[in-house]
Amino acid sequence: MEILIVGLSHKTAPLDIRETISFSEKNMQEGVRTLVACPSVAEGLIVSTCNRVEVYTAISKKKVEEARSEIIGFLADYHDVPREKLDPHIYTMSGEECVGHIFRVASSLDSMMVGEPQILGQVKEAFGCAASVHATGNILNRLLHKAFSVAKRVRSETRIATSAVSISFAAVELAKKIFGELTGKTVMLIGAGEMAELAARHLLNNGIQHIIVANRTYENAVKLAEEFKGSAVPFDELAQQMELADIVISSTGAPTTIIDKKMVKEVIKRRRNKPMFFIDIAVPRDIDSAVNEVENVYAYDIDDLEGVVETNIKTRSKEATKAEEIVAGEVGQFLEWMRSRESFPTIVALREWAEEIRRTELAKTMKRMEGLSEVDAKRVEAMTESILNKILHRPISRMKKAAHKGDEGEVVGMVRDIFEIED
Repeated sequence: MEILIVGLSHKTAPLDIRETISFSEKNMQEGVRTLVACPSVAEGLIVSTCNRVEVYTAISKKKVEEARSEIIGFLADYHDVPREKLDPHIYTMSGEECVGHIFRVASSLDSMMVGEPQILGQVKEAFGCAASVHATGNILNRLLHKAFSVAKRVRSETRIATSAVSISFAAVELAKKIFGELTGKTVMLIGAGEMAELAARHLLNNGIQHIIVANRTYENAVKLAEEFKGSAVPFDELAQQMELADIVISSTGAPTTIIDKKMVKEVIKRRRNKPMFFIDIAVPRDIDSAVNEVENVYAYDIDDLEGVVETNIKTRSKEATKAEEIVAGEVGQFLEWMRSRESFPTIVALREWAEEIRRTELAKTMKRMEGLSEVDAKRVEAMTESILNKILHRPISRMKKAAHKGDEGEVVGMVRDIFEIED
């Protein structure tokens, strides 16, 4: 079996491409079921975040190109996006590169903001979703559990998490660059999920005194507002209440934009042209990019946040190097397990074949040795077992050594040919 990744991320695709093939919590299970229905995909799961959409699969080694084509086709067809629109942004990984990438993603070494804590939880949720519909098996189960273990080691053995930043924190840093001091400013949070909560904590730590929370579920807005001594507003009053806010941070799961140019134009008019700052940390985007055309309005999305954290990434390079060393060692261990899987079925089949011959011939011999004592009979059987083990020792030892070196394919194939062992 081979592990194959097909996907795109903030490194290869702009936001408008990423959001066209993102999977929401509601359609993730259906998406995974559709994925594993592809003929060449044995196991699969989908990781879909603000910065990446990646498909992790276990496939036959003989079907890498076929599987790659099917998975790209799945992404295009499922989201009704022309395949040629995705092709320039898609990357494919397999083997050692693939395993290392998954470990790095879970450890937040491949994130826009290295060390951010959200990605591990997102990968765990993706794995849980796939496992719940029986889309994963022995390969991906072991791979993902190993990835979680690696991420835990990275966080406990390095200081990478102590200087980590989240998208929410980056949004606040950007607000400080626009306004200077945030003291006395009013913030409206649209959405009451984890991202909104993190933003609220960072804002309060930076002098914000009043937080307004709007959410489709009003009870959730009230709960978050009470926690931070802010105020909640009904979602249908969003446009009216927005004029009170200097900063608007939106992080909903809406499938389309909820704030457009017309709405913002009316709001800024009621504010008598007082500047407003919008940060969109949702994928798909909550805020239409056209709002930037309104005078005294500044709007930024996730892709704009990369520059904010560039300095932080440099300061974490030393800890990231330590983390990469941990990942490299763990990749080696996992690949050794993968290679042992290649030879193990052959070793078992060889032993079963030889054992069947031993038992058959022993039974024939024992019939012709009437009067043999029970003790002597056991000695004869022990002798045949010893002979069998000695004969098999060299081919089995050779296969194990080849697996350890990574060149087991030729040796295992030769053993299968010589002893006529079928797949």
